[in-house]
Amino acid sequence: MESKVEVLESSLVAPSEAAPTKVLWLSPFDLALANRGHTPLVYFYSSGAAFVDIARLKEGIAKALAAFYPFAGRLGVSDDGRAQISCNGEGALFVVARSCIKSNDLDFSKPSPELRRLFVPRVEPSSLTLAVQEWPSTTPLWTGRARSTSCRHAWSAFSRDGDGAAVEVPCHDRTLLRARSPPVVHPDALSVLCPKVTFSETSGPTATEVFTISRDQLATLERLCGGASTFCSVSALVWLCTSVVRRLPPDAETRLSFPANVRRRVRPPLPDRYFGNALVLLGATAAARDVTSESLASVAGRISGAVARMDDELVRSAIDHLELAGMDSRPLRGSMPETELRVISWLGMPVYNADFGCGSPQVMSRAESGRGGFVYLVNDGPAGHRGGGAVRVVMCMEAANMKKLERLLYANIATASKL
Repeated sequence: MESKVEVLESSLVAPSEAAPTKVLWLSPFDLALANRGHTPLVYFYSSGAAFVDIARLKEGIAKALAAFYPFAGRLGVSDDGRAQISCNGEGALFVVARSCIKSNDLDFSKPSPELRRLFVPRVEPSSLTLAVQEWPSTTPLWTGRARSTSCRHAWSAFSRDGDGAAVEVPCHDRTLLRARSPPVVHPDALSVLCPKVTFSETSGPTATEVFTISRDQLATLERLCGGASTFCSVSALVWLCTSVVRRLPPDAETRLSFPANVRRRVRPPLPDRYFGNALVLLGATAAARDVTSESLASVAGRISGAVARMDDELVRSAIDHLELAGMDSRPLRGSMPETELRVISWLGMPVYNADFGCGSPQVMSRAESGRGGFVYLVNDGPAGHRGGGAVRVVMCMEAANMKKLERLLYANIATASKL
């Protein structure tokens, strides 16, 4: 029987101090993600963790919002149709809920409609930039329009210690990633920038599965890929296996795309405190026959080659290209074509440092992942913790191909382990 969620409290939490009242201009990188909606993230803590007082959590988020004031604002549109954030201090949505469901009845590591229904608050109005839901027992905490690890760190620090001395004041100047005047797109950049992809309804249902690659398996895989990074090695494995099980025509052009962090690639580099999206969508393209017949090292080389080309000129060209294209305000619906695969890496993100006074989270996950062709790479716990050093591959694709993908992926890992 479906578990009913009972909302105990729903309120808006405003910044603890008066925040600037202004309109925050958004960069082309911000606009590229403005139609994606809120990112439904959940953090699960041990059932034996110490209870965290709700009032203390609300006080902590109020203090964090004083510095991260765009999260207390509302997403809007300027007179010329450009998305912007109205920093008005109205506050973030804070919901307290409970249910009779038992933690053993759910797989917290696997995104699903049930996780989203239970643990992600209904965001109304949609212009809210941040909403959180707290459960007095299992303590899933977070869903937001942006995956701001710095804001979450500030919130947890204030809730845990009440002291924000160690919290750095963020940089809100999005004009650091403003387009040039006039915009100029270098011709060479187009070969590595990912073009716009058309989403559509699939002919059959999609499914989401989680594949775990252990620390030892990762070391072997990276060695097999010629010392490539964890991201490039795992992405190469997934790209190769997905291309095989989808039975793509040999001449079909297949592409693996991924958002890459530009913070250290622009000149001058962005401040470490920069609070905004700084991701460029890159792509590695090849004929399906090449991806399925090459060695993993060669496939990984295609991906690392795209990363290596990311310099200041490519980033500036990407900004100008997005500015010229304009914002597409239509929400994404459906899945990507079967020739496309998008890998989003959360590897290395400090997602397990959210200690609100009850210890580190046991699991961090998306609540739901329903777009076919999307892959998320997530560290399976902090070092020294359950799963520390392993990587979870969260894969959403055609349900008819999922079991074949699982067998092929682990067969390749087993083969690599014997080499």
